[in-house]
Amino acid sequence: MARVVGIDHISLRVSDYQASKDFYNRLLGFLGFHVAEEYPETIGWSNGKTLFWIAQADTRAKGQKHRTGDLGLHHYAFRLRSRKDVDALDAFLRNDLKARIVDPAGEYYDDYYAVFFLDPDGFKLEGMKWGENTAKAAKAKG
Repeated sequence: MARVVGIDHISLRVSDYQASKDFYNRLLGFLGFHVAEEYPETIGWSNGKTLFWIAQADTRAKGQKHRTGDLGLHHYAFRLRSRKDVDALDAFLRNDLKARIVDPAGEYYDDYYAVFFLDPDGFKLEGMKWGENTAKAAKAKG
């Protein structure tokens, strides 16, 4: 039987390649990614474990925006090291990237801390950390 050992990459088609490239260069740079490969109207970033790609969509997509709830991708979550990193991402999104925040950094589920935001095409993205309080409590118990 074959076994999946991880998600290698995600690839998004974007309506305005240059605007998305600028957005993701800044966002992914902040998150510790570097450009792995670039081709005309296609670019991929890596953090050594995951690849994140964008490419220009066909001409029919010009001016269209993704709507969460449509068929296809709902959102993509970046797992961060700590709640402090989620807060740092929230501040970066607001102050530097001027991204649209859908839900600010906060507790959304039991021990699940996240910030939700949109890319230039309306794709929903998330920076999250789960289990931090549970791990701290377990460590304190012994």
